[in-house]
Amino acid sequence: MKFESLILLGIGIFFGIIAVIYWFTSYEDAGTMMLVGSFLLGLLPGSYYFFWHRRMSARPEDRDDASIADGAGVVQSFPGSSIWPFVLGMGAFVSVLSFVFGIWLILPGAGVIITALIGVTAESRRGGTV
Repeated sequence: MKFESLILLGIGIFFGIIAVIYWFTSYEDAGTMMLVGSFLLGLLPGSYYFFWHRRMSARPEDRDDASIADGAGVVQSFPGSSIWPFVLGMGAFVSVLSFVFGIWLILPGAGVIITALIGVTAESRRGGTV
């Protein structure tokens, strides 16, 4: 995670410098706050990754002497296609539409969400499609 942390920290520092320059040249609040937000969006995950990279052993991607076989790992079976993520998204969409059309629309949305959660749980426990 060393490379990823350095990229994100570099992005954060870049936007921090641009925010300071922008503030002193324009004195405009909205643009400066957006640049400060971009600075934080680079700095926070970059700092987190840097924190953990120092405490973990080096990954094969971080070592110069690593081969492709070092990073291969175990290949397991991939899950099959499932309809339940789509159903869950549609339930969330219907629930969000309750802000537009009325609070009564939360009930059908919650019903579809609960159905999707039950379906994905049953499918993951049994294997295959439900």
